[in-house]
Amino acid sequence: MFRIDYSLSILLKGIILSVVWLYISSRLRRESKRLKLAAIPNFDLKELRVNDRLDISILRTPYKLTNIKDGVVVDLHHNLTANEEKFLADCSINNIHVFHFAAIKENLEGKVQTKHLSENSIGTLLSPPFYTFFKRIWESLLILITLPITLPIMIITAICIKIESSGPAMFIQKRIGQGGKEFSIYKFRSMTVRSPNSESKFATAEQARVTRIGKFIRKVRIDELPQFFNVLKGEMALIGPRPEQNSFVLAFEKEIPFYGYRHMVKPGITGWAQTVQGYTDDTDSTREKLAHDLYYIKHLSFWLDANIVIKTIKTMLTGFGAK
Repeated sequence: MFRIDYSLSILLKGIILSVVWLYISSRLRRESKRLKLAAIPNFDLKELRVNDRLDISILRTPYKLTNIKDGVVVDLHHNLTANEEKFLADCSINNIHVFHFAAIKENLEGKVQTKHLSENSIGTLLSPPFYTFFKRIWESLLILITLPITLPIMIITAICIKIESSGPAMFIQKRIGQGGKEFSIYKFRSMTVRSPNSESKFATAEQARVTRIGKFIRKVRIDELPQFFNVLKGEMALIGPRPEQNSFVLAFEKEIPFYGYRHMVKPGITGWAQTVQGYTDDTDSTREKLAHDLYYIKHLSFWLDANIVIKTIKTMLTGFGAK
């Protein structure tokens, strides 16, 4: 009887996950269609035409509402003529979408242009309270549901690490989380043990210390599995900006404007920046990473998180961005 109940439970979980997966996939396919926009050419069209998700046609005077498909794109910060203002007003009256060039560019690139960011626009980075609460619930449930699979993997990984090299299987390190608060992050050890007095370095600077098991678990991201317990403790999320060491945070806050704003949400095991950019190990790439992190915070939603989950699975299969 117990075996039957267990099988039904597994079957039910499988059905629920399959339905959710199909729904997410269909939603993402609909959202990834090629947009057909008509442009008032008061901006550099090349910045949008390089993207295969857009089909841009140029509007010629006199402007007409006919043959406009998904909307009109224009640089609203540019000085508009009286005819252009009237045309855009007519578009709004006729339920034709008017898109600001910078907003389209931001969504296509998946990052916020930090050089144009101001203190007045930080309010757009506030997370929606309801989804933040819902996110905590669905991420915790997902971890608990998959624990019968992930726990044996973690046990086997720990044994392999202990067999290959001396030292603890787990690596615990202080990182900076939401609100700038410090917490202890859990990872599987992928390197030989170093001196406790050694200074903090980027992972790429210590490749010689990576073990054979460590190289594999990094590639498929198994080294991050212990962070499931950080998520259950409420210190991290499954999805969010990756947490950094305090020494790096202090250095980047001096060199990169608005760097501290990435701490407005809980750090994640995976994130938007990790799936579209990969690993960063210097100030320039970290500045780019911040642009992706702020985009995630600004557009935080279930659909963006679902997109990141799918990208993360692809990343695990390809090893993209592994240190």
